[in-house]
Amino acid sequence: MTESVEVLIKAEHIPSYANPGDAGADLRSAEALTLQPGQRQTVGTGVSIALPAGFVAFVVPRSGLASKHGITIVNSPGTVDAGYRGEIRVALLNTDTQVPYDIAVGDRIAQLVVMPVSRAVFVPVDTLPSSVRGEGGFGSSGYNEPQSATNSQKVEVSD
Repeated sequence: MTESVEVLIKAEHIPSYANPGDAGADLRSAEALTLQPGQRQTVGTGVSIALPAGFVAFVVPRSGLASKHGITIVNSPGTVDAGYRGEIRVALLNTDTQVPYDIAVGDRIAQLVVMPVSRAVFVPVDTLPSSVRGEGGFGSSGYNEPQSATNSQKVEVSD
């Protein structure tokens, strides 16, 4: 069973989970608007929360809006720190090049994921320890599944 955490909230539409076990609770639009092709706009949700210390909330895109309509979140995931008390606003972007997208009051526009968070203690050093990946960055693992020592060897199975 997943641990629950109480989050104090001020909102006309309380975020809700569509299904048991879902990680993200749906955030709804508090305003009506049309996103033109290529347009981005911050959209109010009417939701303000008080997270307990040691927690963070991430605002993430809804997969159906992204795959069916090209609607995503510019700064995904948007971070809501425990000390923030203002309205959660979502920076939406219409990635479609031709079709505008209408948003009505009450439409589900994003999801809110609440998680515990660790605070890092940054330790300055002159050099970092080596790793298998090293300094490989964007695209360094290639386009196909990487070959590891365990999956690159052919194994014969007998009955």
